[in-house]
Amino acid sequence: MNGCLLCEKPLDDQPTWQQFLGISKSSPVCPPCLALFERIDSTVEDEWVDSIHSLYAYNEQAREFLHQFKFLQDIALAQVFASDLRNVLKNSKKIIVPIPMHPANKAKRTFAQVDALLDAAGIPYEQLLHKTTESVMGEKTRAERLAMTELFEVKADIPSNEAIYVLVDDIYTTGTTLRHAARTLKQAGAVRVEAVTLFRPTGKK
Repeated sequence: MNGCLLCEKPLDDQPTWQQFLGISKSSPVCPPCLALFERIDSTVEDEWVDSIHSLYAYNEQAREFLHQFKFLQDIALAQVFASDLRNVLKNSKKIIVPIPMHPANKAKRTFAQVDALLDAAGIPYEQLLHKTTESVMGEKTRAERLAMTELFEVKADIPSNEAIYVLVDDIYTTGTTLRHAARTLKQAGAVRVEAVTLFRPTGKK
């Protein structure tokens, strides 16, 4: 019997008829743990990002999840939100672009967390951006984030066409990272840039 990826308690291995018919897959997380995440499905617009859709509130459970996933390098946790990401990113006409890590930071953490989330969800993506600085947004004040120069550069030509580019990141706070990434894509030729994040502080408007 498998255990919950978050609390390690045994999961019920009895398949439902939906799972038997392939309509749904069993969750790697127990219902009590999932219930601690607050689903918000919040969508906002930004100066450079045409639409930012955040799935969950950045509450205590979300903070614990990101700490274990990113800093304790528990890559298995990428499976927790695989189904949610598949549901919101399943449009095959959109080009999925993960927010990249600087190579030095990726070497320290051993894996790129956004890539791992998309891989677990089975979502194809294109690495169109390169992070130009090792700076981590979570370690900066709001004023420092807003004052930063360009954070990204494009790795390939982006034609000016009707394609919709969707940035994916783990958390949306001040919007600095997404704003810089979207601006870089648009200045390179993209017409519409959207974004999807797992978490967002609920106090943000």
